[in-house]
Amino acid sequence: MAPRKHSVAVVVRDDAGAFLAVKRPDDPSDPLAGVWGLPAVTLEEGETEPDAAARVGRVKLGVSLEVGAKIGTKTADRGAYVLTLTDYSATVVSGTVTVPQPDTTMTQYAEARFTTDPGILAEAAGKGSLCAQIYLESA
Repeated sequence: MAPRKHSVAVVVRDDAGAFLAVKRPDDPSDPLAGVWGLPAVTLEEGETEPDAAARVGRVKLGVSLEVGAKIGTKTADRGAYVLTLTDYSATVVSGTVTVPQPDTTMTQYAEARFTTDPGILAEAAGKGSLCAQIYLESA
């Protein structure tokens, strides 16, 4: 049986209702290189989904997030592992989104911007991004 990986993504909204999209770096080994998606992390041992969602803000965006409701969950077999990913709503409670962050032990984003266009996530969803698929199916 393949190992399991559990991740969360956040749909960060601003006061006008736009959501935060992040662009992955151009890494030839990443099937989602250079595409726009949602900020995400893999859960650490013993970490809850809401705690991991809050951690996204600190380690990937440089902000403090207030985590809201669960939006949806999907699971996919990635060959080497089975991924379960959940999207959560969130809002920035302090700080300004800044990417990339200095922690190089995980993927850091090349760009970030608030948008009202869900189509920005279409390429990622088409390439198998579960967080983008969940968002687009719930929009």
